[in-house]
Amino acid sequence: MKKMAILIVALFALAAPMVSFAATNHGDHQGDIAHQEVTDGVKATFKVMSMKEHLKALNMKMPKGMKETHHLAVEFRDVKSGKALTAGEVKVKVQNPDKSSQTKDLMGMQGHFGADFDLSKKGKYGVMCKFLLKDGKVRNAKFWYTVK
Repeated sequence: MKKMAILIVALFALAAPMVSFAATNHGDHQGDIAHQEVTDGVKATFKVMSMKEHLKALNMKMPKGMKETHHLAVEFRDVKSGKALTAGEVKVKVQNPDKSSQTKDLMGMQGHFGADFDLSKKGKYGVMCKFLLKDGKVRNAKFWYTVK
């Protein structure tokens, strides 16, 4: 019985760092909640974080010459069940303060979709998201994000 208790304590001690790493790696995305919106039964939560903050959470360093300054992440949840919706296609167009734009397909990443954008100029950015989830419905979300 004593050996079993020691074995269980040892397993928990070994598992704790792994759980902690998984929670900080991508699952618990850092950053400002830039916008939340419910569209046709799906709650979309958009977060924006600096690349330094994003890469630090991944235990990575900023590559030299990287022009993208921010990571945009979006999580989708079914409003009724609260279940994460992680399969689908997501496209984001960001209108820069100077009216030029950037368009990217967001990649599925451990519970969210994400991509990196250049938000280096101060001002208001228009974010337009079009997403097609597993249910086959095309949805849209739009919001303004200000860089100070």
